[in-house]
Amino acid sequence: MRVAVISDIHGNLAALESTLEAAAAAAVDETWCLGDIVGYGARPNECVARVRAACTRVLAGNHDLAVAARADVRVFSEDAARSIRWTREVLRADAEAWLAGLDAAHDAPPVGLYHGSPRDPVWEYVVDATSARAALDTAAEDRVVLVGHTHVAVAVRLLEGRLSGGPAPGGTVLDLDAGRRSLLNPGSVGQPRDGDPRAAWLLLELDDDDGRATTATFERTTYEVSRTQEEIRAAGLPERLAARLAVGL
Repeated sequence: MRVAVISDIHGNLAALESTLEAAAAAAVDETWCLGDIVGYGARPNECVARVRAACTRVLAGNHDLAVAARADVRVFSEDAARSIRWTREVLRADAEAWLAGLDAAHDAPPVGLYHGSPRDPVWEYVVDATSARAALDTAAEDRVVLVGHTHVAVAVRLLEGRLSGGPAPGGTVLDLDAGRRSLLNPGSVGQPRDGDPRAAWLLLELDDDDGRATTATFERTTYEVSRTQEEIRAAGLPERLAARLAVGL
């Protein structure tokens, strides 16, 4: 089975549409979303609708929970909080109710899905060897741990107690052999922060018999950045949220 893993869409409809088209061209059987469908971008209703229609597994991210009043907006940065408040004003009631019903983790060994990390599915950023090792230790039954939240594509491997890996640029292909455990972050569809403005996602191949992940390919997809920038500006959202999309930061 071929699975597209997406995360951190953040109301960027142009990026989501291009990513779903690329996933369809790759003949995926399912699409999984690791959360943060809304926040920052100006098309939250459309992104929720597309994710609901396209994805078989969907997690809540911290922005989703804040929009649905399940997380305190005061802990966010000024720009993030402003976009969350705006999203609350424009989000349809059915979309808000759907977001409110999502969980931030879906642990189904041999593959576990978490927005942040297994230790703290909502808030923890897996950004270094210490947090990666803790995530793998916490989800001890998962051969593959999928996380989002950082907006940076990463591949970390654990073999005989030793960690290896780091950022995973587009085109990176991993053989997920049985002797290793892996922590993979697909990066962000709607707001990449690794210097590459293209939408980031992960193509995961699973064994049809036992669901074990066998191969991971890190993908990047070009989308119409200027369209999303225009939408953000038209909505009156902070200029920084538009400008950063052009440089992937």
